[in-house]
Amino acid sequence: MTNTQESGAESPPLLCLGETMVLLTADDGPLEENSHVGIHIGGAESNVASGLAHLGHEVEWFSRVGDDPFGRIVRDFLRTRGVRLDRVAVDPGRPTGIYLKNREAESSRVFYYRSGSAASAMGPDDLRSLSLESRALCHVSGITPALSATADALMQQLLIDRPVPELKVSFDVNYRPALWPRSIAAPRLLQLARGAHIVVVGRDEAEVLWDTERAEDVRRLLPDTPHLVVKDAAIGATHFTGDSVTFEPALMADVVDPVGAGDAFAAGFLSGLVRGLGVSQALRVGHLMAGLTLQHVSDLPALPPAEAILSVSRLGTEEWADIQLTSDHLKNLNVLLPEGHAHVR
Repeated sequence: MTNTQESGAESPPLLCLGETMVLLTADDGPLEENSHVGIHIGGAESNVASGLAHLGHEVEWFSRVGDDPFGRIVRDFLRTRGVRLDRVAVDPGRPTGIYLKNREAESSRVFYYRSGSAASAMGPDDLRSLSLESRALCHVSGITPALSATADALMQQLLIDRPVPELKVSFDVNYRPALWPRSIAAPRLLQLARGAHIVVVGRDEAEVLWDTERAEDVRRLLPDTPHLVVKDAAIGATHFTGDSVTFEPALMADVVDPVGAGDAFAAGFLSGLVRGLGVSQALRVGHLMAGLTLQHVSDLPALPPAEAILSVSRLGTEEWADIQLTSDHLKNLNVLLPEGHAHVR
């Protein structure tokens, strides 16, 4: 096992931890109708890291990758997105995971080839090298505990045993039925969520896991979580902190591919919290990041400048409600800003 230590500088305050794989998909239509596929990368936690880096934060991603072309593709791409890879481990004996996305009409289905991957060998020992005591926030997801017993033990230590009690941990539930059955996932994901400072969960996945129909039902399961966000797809997101409840409507948006939008939302919302923005604006930054990601087949499309995203998030209620994102906005968000707002060149 080798480590790709890249910098002697201080550890970035933000850390994202979890598996990233290479994504193979056709740009248009199902795989069986295409003789060529595009190579992208996808991983919930590195998607969040990339989004945070785009929004101007210093962020590190940790995982294990294979000593293979796919592992190099993952690392090279994340470097270009401004993500630090100081401690990524390269495994000479296990491969980098891959997955295929099959797109049909307005839906897509994902096929995973990740069993025995390098990332599945992550375990509690990895935490000792991550300088957790110097971090302001560590972001993880419910995908990691499903990868292996050792990866689950890592999550146990990070979220339940809490070796660094003051470390704030963000947890995106991210239930993947293909990785583990509901009967096992539901109680385990709830236990892990209860150990987090920030929890992000989809209303639909919460209903599948815990039979909760409304955001308020999820809050009853997680009454002490300092920041709980329940996303309701195209409707909006509800934030709970203490006795305060904030709802922010989602944006109208064309949908090219929905995969990756949840990670983009998490990146935007976490950026808002780290910046000290109000909850409503933090939710809006999340909605903008998600809506822009919906416009592209890749989980990590090129995005407008962070300043433009933040400017649009400050629009008035009526102006916000009138926004409909299209693929054109991946290049230019300035058209959404009325006179009197700062435009970004």
